[in-house]
Amino acid sequence: MIIPEEGKSKLEILEELKLARKNDARWEEGRIFSLVFHFSEEHSELVKNAYNMFIHENGLNPMAFQSLRKFEAEVVQMTASLLNGDMNTVGCMTSGGTESVLLAMKTYRDKARKERGKRYFVPEIIVPDSAHVAFLKAGEYFDIKMVHAPVDKYGKVDVKAVERRITPNTVALVGSAPNYPYGTIDPISELSNLATKYNLNLHVDACVGGFILPWLEKLGEDIPPFDFRIEGVTSISADLHKYGYSAKGASVILYRSMDIMKHQLFVSVNFPGGIVMTPGLTGTRPGGAIASAWATLMGLGQKKYLENAKSLSEIVKKLKEGIISIPELEIVGEPQGPLFAYCSKNPDVNIYAVADIMEEKGWHIDRQQKPASIHFMINPLHGKIIDEYLRDLREAVIKVKENPYLAKQATAPVYGMLANVPLRGMVESEVRKLVEKIYMNTTSDINLAEQNTSENGLTIIKKLLGYFLKNKK
Repeated sequence: MIIPEEGKSKLEILEELKLARKNDARWEEGRIFSLVFHFSEEHSELVKNAYNMFIHENGLNPMAFQSLRKFEAEVVQMTASLLNGDMNTVGCMTSGGTESVLLAMKTYRDKARKERGKRYFVPEIIVPDSAHVAFLKAGEYFDIKMVHAPVDKYGKVDVKAVERRITPNTVALVGSAPNYPYGTIDPISELSNLATKYNLNLHVDACVGGFILPWLEKLGEDIPPFDFRIEGVTSISADLHKYGYSAKGASVILYRSMDIMKHQLFVSVNFPGGIVMTPGLTGTRPGGAIASAWATLMGLGQKKYLENAKSLSEIVKKLKEGIISIPELEIVGEPQGPLFAYCSKNPDVNIYAVADIMEEKGWHIDRQQKPASIHFMINPLHGKIIDEYLRDLREAVIKVKENPYLAKQATAPVYGMLANVPLRGMVESEVRKLVEKIYMNTTSDINLAEQNTSENGLTIIKKLLGYFLKNKK
């Protein structure tokens, strides 16, 4: 495809944009449980207006756009206050949770190299098995050895296992509040004790929980401390575009002091174009994302955040009670907050088969492995679908239980195989080929359904399954 010789009309373009969305997940109906965080239509209008007002501004140069510097500074201050920072707490806005995590890991790598006087020292950072994949990306990008620690039966990192993995090369520990797979909060206080004992940094990944757990705590829920109240916590990441309800592209990375954050900053004085300084990974920083984040915090205020937290808590409680009332199902671990997962405790009920039936009923289902489970991220929209979802879920469980063959149909056996493929390297190799294919494709005649990475991933596993069965002897 090439750029059209003459541009299309506004009406034509908007119509094509509308048509392109027809196969997207129906998030407005509450049929999806991830990716989208929507507070209200009124709030969305505020976010859009704020974003559009600064759509051309660039946060790269805070001297040119002092308004953006003001917004960013105040967003960082408000976030630090929410997470019990003090006058010394510093940070910046980023494009999302992944960038925030990458920056924290890069910071601890460079800090360790500076302190040890070793330019090419490869540091070790201990992360829970449940930690977000962004930490693995940081390890690959920045030459950091990510050491995994197992989680216990409650879905929380095993602190004793963490301590056994500490070596002279360890520079930081990681905890989640909460982690994505199970919605459980790692024992940050205990990790802090280790960090203090061994003189290590401690990063808390609160990308999901940073803008919801504090409000739940204020409402009286038993949320364990996870923020700067804990002495050993040296940095926290928190996403505004999740439960902060800002526009996409807004997260915050906070550090206890500039003595730590200074290792994050990039400065070049020899570039012919002039002296360049950036706080994060990107150069251009969309002004709209910064402005809408500020507008969101100012517009919702503590009162609406508290009301939202109360509403989410009630929705989660009803869903959990409904799921637990189904004898064949149980909640994974001990989740706190609006994230959780449920699995089957009955060998006659394959949870992936249940997922297949739920999707036939129009729900967008997020499947997980270790253990095989279905994942939830609850938002206000889900309050209106509780009864319908639970009714469909009961019907799906009964159908799977009465028809065992369903565990061998549709995607159920494929997802089951995915969790048990012995040669994971082969899976990775095939997925890499898939991604290469997607980004090499230059034709406009793309069937988006066929390009869906999830479905192609299933095809890959089916192919590998055939390979393993063929060579099993």
